[in-house]
Amino acid sequence: MIKIYHNPRCSKSRQGLEILENSGEEFEVIKYLDTIPFKEELTEIINLLNITPIQLIRKNEKIWKEEFKGKEMSDDEIIQAMLDNPKLIERPIVINGNKATIGRPPENISEII
Repeated sequence: MIKIYHNPRCSKSRQGLEILENSGEEFEVIKYLDTIPFKEELTEIINLLNITPIQLIRKNEKIWKEEFKGKEMSDDEIIQAMLDNPKLIERPIVINGNKATIGRPPENISEII
């Protein structure tokens, strides 16, 4: 089943959800700010996206700028920063089997459903 890691307060995330709703496919909505992924889950998402952890960070978030920007951090430390501060996770993320994409732009979602 398709999963979307969704933040209802984000316009791009809402657009991504709309694409899934219009697709006719079944999907699960994970409000990742309420249900924070486990470390293993977040690591698997990063692997499916075929990116490094830093590429999943929202670098314009205030908390990133104030606490992490410019620091030398390992991949594990970056993942832990996202787990401790889920607002740092780029959104929306859509997973369909062994394919995943970040819905920025939201049209990226259409390529994997």
